[in-house]
Amino acid sequence: MLASVLRGPRAAAVSIAIVRVFVQLRELISTHRDLSAKFAELERRIEGHDEAIANLFEAIRRLLASDEPASKPKIGYHQGNR
Repeated sequence: MLASVLRGPRAAAVSIAIVRVFVQLRELISTHRDLSAKFAELERRIEGHDEAIANLFEAIRRLLASDEPASKPKIGYHQGNR
């Protein structure tokens, strides 16, 4: 895809290299079943992380945008409060 956008010899070489890497990765996964199983387990474990991180950021944004005053009055006895 890079070569179709940039249309240069270097872009074509990089696109070919990227395709070769993905082919090698696919061959590696197909020959190593235990590695394939670990990849599948990792995918399952991180599947919901994007949504969880988005929820975390939203909660932080809500806390930062709260209408509470910046400084609250101190609780308890203070010598200046006679």
